[in-house]
Amino acid sequence: MYEPIRTKSVHRMSGGRADHSHDEHGEHGDFPHSSRGESLDAQLAGHLAALLAVTDELCLDEAAERISGEIARLRGRLPVRITGRPITDAARGILHQRAHDLAARVLLVAASRADTAVAILAAERMDAHSAALSPAGAL
Repeated sequence: MYEPIRTKSVHRMSGGRADHSHDEHGEHGDFPHSSRGESLDAQLAGHLAALLAVTDELCLDEAAERISGEIARLRGRLPVRITGRPITDAARGILHQRAHDLAARVLLVAASRADTAVAILAAERMDAHSAALSPAGAL
């Protein structure tokens, strides 16, 4: 049903070798690679950093400190923080929804990485933002 590809790859590296060349360790020689675990760590730290930014905007200092600590553990350094500024009630609801969605992403990546501490933190943040969004939480 399908014709086999009969032409050479157009993907070339700077050394003129095709992109499937490997060094003696089975690695691609011309650029660095990361393991799946390193890739998940970077993705998790990125989602946590986004959650931290929204958490800082909401001036939720205790939660922000916990998130910051997890980012530092993953990246090996503390994240840059932006202090919160006054926000309207309408913006507060939008920020809580955004934080809930970001915490869900964090939970998903933490689960695939088997990082229990971050998964628990993300679930707690989801619960807190859900409560803030509920009519009873707005009182």
